[in-house]
Amino acid sequence: QVQLVESGGGLLQPGGSLRLSCIASGIPFSGYAMGWYRQGPGKQRESVAVISTGGITNYANSVKGRFTISRDNTKNMAYLQMNSLKPEDTAVYYCKAFRGIGDGYWGQGTQVTVSS
Repeated sequence: QVQLVESGGGLLQPGGSLRLSCIASGIPFSGYAMGWYRQGPGKQRESVAVISTGGITNYANSVKGRFTISRDNTKNMAYLQMNSLKPEDTAVYYCKAFRGIGDGYWGQGTQVTVSS
């Protein structure tokens, strides 16, 4: 059974930092690209950052220079380090493991709220 579980969300003030974690089980983790997505209030789900099996990363323009995605294949984990957080980063953050466009497995999400 495939399972992805996110953790690390919370409530913090603008300018703060947070690290999200995603642990995967039931898949050959090193063979899957990993992505972080988010869905803000009243918005569609959007891609935030992706890391390939080889460690190549790609970021949404809105988070470039502030967020860093990484992975640890020895622990079956993916991370999203978020710095200089803004109120507009408020969203439910999801991790996804995938090998192609349109396929993959999702976690249940973790809430991040940035508010003063």
